[in-house]
Amino acid sequence: MTSSHHPPTDLPSVLVTDLTYKAGFGPVLLENINLDLPPGSRCLLCGANGAGKTTLLQVLAGKHMVPPSAVQILGRPAFHDLSLVTTGDLGYLGTQWRSGAGTPGGGQPLKGNLSARTLIYGVQGADPARRDRLLRLLDIDLEWTMLSASDGQRRRVQIAMGLLLPYKVLLLDEITVDMDVLGRLDLLHFFKQECEERGASIVYATHIFDGLEGWPTHLAYMEGGKVVKGGLWAGIHELEGGQRLLATVEQWLLKEKKERRAAMAAGGCKQDALTTAAKQPAPMMPSRHMAYFR
Repeated sequence: MTSSHHPPTDLPSVLVTDLTYKAGFGPVLLENINLDLPPGSRCLLCGANGAGKTTLLQVLAGKHMVPPSAVQILGRPAFHDLSLVTTGDLGYLGTQWRSGAGTPGGGQPLKGNLSARTLIYGVQGADPARRDRLLRLLDIDLEWTMLSASDGQRRRVQIAMGLLLPYKVLLLDEITVDMDVLGRLDLLHFFKQECEERGASIVYATHIFDGLEGWPTHLAYMEGGKVVKGGLWAGIHELEGGQRLLATVEQWLLKEKKERRAAMAAGGCKQDALTTAAKQPAPMMPSRHMAYFR
C-alpha cells in the first residue's frame, strides 16, 4: 500500500513504539523496543554480535512485516508504505553488496563485472552536482570494474550508489568495515553535514568507534534483542565528564559478557547436578521386599 499524504516534517523521523518481532514461529528477535528520533538526529546503534542490530535496521527499512503502529518512518508505516522506498526518502545500506533504496536492482546482489561508471550513472534521478561531490569524497575511479576492484573500492562504489538520492532517513549497517581511516572520517563528516544542513536522520550500526566522538546525537545499546541503554546523547550519564565512547561501550560489553558467562556457568552446574543424579544407582529395596524374593 502507498500513502499519498505526506505528514508534516515536524513529526519524528523514526518512531518505534513497543516493537516486538519474531520471524515466523521462531524465537523473539526484538522485544519491547522504543525509539523516538527527530529530524537531524544521528543515532549510534551498538551492542555485541547477535544483539539484534541488523534485525532492527531491517525492520526499520520495511523488510519485515510488523504492525503499522510499531514502526513509523516520517510518519508512515515502514513495511506498508512503499513510497518510502520509491521516493528515496528511506535508504538502507548493509554489509552485503546491495543497491540502495530507490536505485536500480531493488536490493538484488551485484552480478557481473560492471564498471563503477555504469553502476553510478545508472542511478536515475541523481543530481549531477551531488554525484560529482560523492565521487570526490569517496575517491572513486569510474573505470574500476567490480571483479578487479578491492573490497574497499567496491564498498565505496556501493556507498556512492546508496547516497546519490537525497534520503530523509538513512539506515547504515557496518558499511565502513572495508574503508581506510581517512575515508571513514570523511564519510562521517559528510553524514554530519547531511543531518545538520538537510535535516536528514541517520541510524548507524558499527563496531568501529574511531572518529565518532562528538558525532552522535543519540545512542542505542542493544542486548539480547532489547535496547537496554541509550537515549539523547547529552542524557547518558556514563558519557559525562569526557569519558571516551569506546571505553564506555567496552565497559558495557564486558559487563554483559561476564553476566552471560555467569548465567551459562549456573546453567551448567544445574545440568551437571541433574546428570549426576541420573547416573546414581537405583536405591536398594527395603528388607521386607528382599525377604519376599528369597
